[in-house]
Amino acid sequence: MAEEAKSGNAIWETIKTIVYALLIAGVFRTLFFQPFWIPSGSMKQTLLIGDFLFVNKMAYGYSYASCPSLIIPSVGLNIDAEDVCGWMQGDDNTRLLGGEPERGDVIVFRHPVSGRDYIKRLIGLPGDRIQIREGQIILNDTPVPQKPDGVFTEIAERQGPQGLRPRCENGPVGIGGSCEKTRLIETLPNGVSYDVLNIGNQGSDNTGIYTVPEGYYFFMGDNRDNSADSRLPQAAGGVGFVPYENLIGRADRIMFSSAGRSMLFFWTWRGDRFFKAVN
Repeated sequence: MAEEAKSGNAIWETIKTIVYALLIAGVFRTLFFQPFWIPSGSMKQTLLIGDFLFVNKMAYGYSYASCPSLIIPSVGLNIDAEDVCGWMQGDDNTRLLGGEPERGDVIVFRHPVSGRDYIKRLIGLPGDRIQIREGQIILNDTPVPQKPDGVFTEIAERQGPQGLRPRCENGPVGIGGSCEKTRLIETLPNGVSYDVLNIGNQGSDNTGIYTVPEGYYFFMGDNRDNSADSRLPQAAGGVGFVPYENLIGRADRIMFSSAGRSMLFFWTWRGDRFFKAVN
């Protein structure tokens, strides 16, 4: 009997340890850092498909969007941040301990309609007037400078778990070929500089004028011709203007990067991207 009691206590202690560990991990993820794996090429070359990073949730404070979503379609699991923290939502579009994002920050945010997590660069602040002309940002009637910086080259192959094929400026390229895009250095008025890529002329290179509403933000991907962002309204598959409360956190540093179909395939990890800063 004593041995059975001891065995029962050991099982109970193990269960409590697991529960405590999950609670601590949940609190850590909710309050401090959220893991994020880059699924698409919309932020190349700043972020590549397969980059794994932690999002700094302390940068902008907390809202309902700070609660993690747990979505695993293969097993039918779909726990949304609204399901857990929807009580924090309101009509005031505010945050607890809120901090203001800076132009040029790379930010993970919650899509205003689908609720999925997106990562883009913050271009427009509340009150800004933004237009795109021939691929160049016109910010508050002033062109944002762009300087040619050579060519971004990658192998034309299926990338990431979705097997996405990169789009190339040098035309359709066969598997294993050299896929090229023109690279430019763009510099925002606050001095933040970063690389943007160009694939070709398309509708999103020339837009009307967007006026960012109070309490909202305007985002764009660095891979300009391969990004569904604030240039497109939500009804057309874009993200439109993003409310302040939908910001999740700032991407500061890549932990590691996998060029394979899974981040567990350690032999495909990119050796030059360990702890690389996100600029």
